[in-house]
Amino acid sequence: MNPRDDASADDDVNALLEQHLPGLRAWVRLKAGPLVRAREGESDVVQSTCREVLTHADRFVHRGEAQFRRWLYTTALRKILDKHDFHTAARRDARRNTGDGDAALLAVYSQLGTPSGVASAREQLDRIEAAFAELADDERDVVLLSRILGFSRAEVAAELGRSEAGVRNLLHRSLVKLSKRLEA
Repeated sequence: MNPRDDASADDDVNALLEQHLPGLRAWVRLKAGPLVRAREGESDVVQSTCREVLTHADRFVHRGEAQFRRWLYTTALRKILDKHDFHTAARRDARRNTGDGDAALLAVYSQLGTPSGVASAREQLDRIEAAFAELADDERDVVLLSRILGFSRAEVAAELGRSEAGVRNLLHRSLVKLSKRLEA
């Protein structure tokens, strides 16, 4: 591969990262769960994921966005699992600490409006994350894959080892359950 091809591949990966960054941030917040979120900001996990993807951009062969998303979110999942393992080690168990891991996020939100608006945004964020955490693992996975990652039903079915009809039904039930919890 000549240097121009390397630069082109890097540009492709940069463009794809930029395009998928908002979805990655949302996915990391929801996938990390409260234990990891209490100790790690999603920005740190996202930044670490992006750095690893960019470092290994030479390994990426562009076969479409679905392949890139799979690579990106698999990398992020590894980061989340590593963080979870780190923070649940006996001497560092995050469940023993009561610090607010969202302080930096709230500082950013505070720049967006009034204190009451920030409080309202925080309440909405907490409600969504709490409702999401109450879903079963397969329900969370189907929502994340289809709504956050934008996978097609066929891709979700392949990822979860289910039929497309099964995915459609699970997604419908999961979204109804999530909606009811948000309304409560």
